[in-house]
Amino acid sequence: MQDVAQFTAEATLRDGRPVTIRAIRPSDREKIQVTFEKLEPRTVFMRFFGRKATLTDRELTDLTEVDFERAVALVVTWVEEGEEQLIAGGRYINLDDSTPSRVAEIAFTVRDDVQGQGLASLILRSLAQIARLQGIGRFEAEVLPRNTAMLSVFRKSGLPMQQRKRDGIVHVTLDLADG
Repeated sequence: MQDVAQFTAEATLRDGRPVTIRAIRPSDREKIQVTFEKLEPRTVFMRFFGRKATLTDRELTDLTEVDFERAVALVVTWVEEGEEQLIAGGRYINLDDSTPSRVAEIAFTVRDDVQGQGLASLILRSLAQIARLQGIGRFEAEVLPRNTAMLSVFRKSGLPMQQRKRDGIVHVTLDLADG
């Protein structure tokens, strides 16, 4: 596999449109902000578990400047009106690198107008491929129970899944060893 910071792959959405899945770059800062500002309040709530009108400078830095060892972040883009547009993103952050079966927390965001096109599944497959090569044994995610679309992505991923509900949050564990 190529250097993770240089990761790129081509894919096709369910509706036939071509997309590129690639590693995030510091130069994506403005694209992230523009995409975030277009998200519906419900989408923001599902991702951040609360209301949020904008991303702070610190959050933009954390989102776009990753080390690709402890944290890996991918975006999905397409060309629209001659310009690369960011339509989705996903990442994992290694929670514990001290154990042989390391654990990483994953999260996704998909632009509202392209939800249902398989973007989260594309990102999940790419992140799982990278994570396995980096020795990560499982993914964990916290999902609001009403985020049925994300729970469905996890269920249909083909990865062994466990889930439990606690304090109004669904805690999902995906085993990467068998995927």
